[in-house]
Amino acid sequence: MSVYLPTLKQLQYLVALRDAGHFGRAAEASFVTQSTLSAGIRELETLIGVVLVERTRRVVRFTPLGESIVAKARKVLREAEELTDMARAAGRPLSGEMRMSVIPTIAPFLLPRLLPRLRQDYPDLRLYLREEPSAAACEGLHHGRTDCVLLALPYACGEVEVAPLFEDRLFLAVPGNDASGSGEALVADDIDPERLLLLEDGHCLKDHALRACEQPEARGQAMMMGTSLHTIVQMVDNGLGTTMLPQMAIDAGILDNTGVSARAIEAQNASRGIALVWRRASPRERDFRLLAEVLAAHRG
Repeated sequence: MSVYLPTLKQLQYLVALRDAGHFGRAAEASFVTQSTLSAGIRELETLIGVVLVERTRRVVRFTPLGESIVAKARKVLREAEELTDMARAAGRPLSGEMRMSVIPTIAPFLLPRLLPRLRQDYPDLRLYLREEPSAAACEGLHHGRTDCVLLALPYACGEVEVAPLFEDRLFLAVPGNDASGSGEALVADDIDPERLLLLEDGHCLKDHALRACEQPEARGQAMMMGTSLHTIVQMVDNGLGTTMLPQMAIDAGILDNTGVSARAIEAQNASRGIALVWRRASPRERDFRLLAEVLAAHRG
């Protein structure tokens, strides 16, 4: 008796449609025509004998069974990718393709110093970078969109392996005419939460900054409005408040050509841990640990 199984391509089309929520965008992401993607999903539905997607002119809605099959399809596709990873891991270290997500409060400050060294030492490594907030990066990791994430801890990223790289101190950035802009290091009680400008929800630096304040009430009082650290620094420079900045951003020159000064903070939680994380039991663990060693050694 012949058994007809779904193809990986059909499963890829289904997952792409679930992620995009639109046939045209899913086809574009899959590098095929919309008719090809639609036909592939219909073939899958015919093969298993159930409707997975309710199609209307305005919306694409997955059935409950369709949602369950998408979740299973993600695991199947991830396992299939790891077959290739196993073969790659048996070859030269840090070679072939690797997809890494990096959060926005790390990427522009650390990568310009690290990437030239990686290209020099590991010319066979094709590193594809994706900049996205922590939640999206961890979701992409578990769904197989990326292989590893350069992340700031503490952050709950699920069941992952963690290679700590280094500690990144936090500083309070104040306007040049601020009375607290000089003198000894600040303590947590010196930070006024009502003047604190933070990144929008979704950026883990917001939570790290609030931890450094050591004031539980600060979460409701702080102003969360910035979309990037560069934007917030301009707000501080214009006297709109203060903010928390990581050491790596200051070292990269984020305060250059501004009147903003950075004050050290003497507090138990006035730092964040930079780490590389990846899925547990990944066949490329050796590569990831080697990459972590390179990142830690050449961060300065």
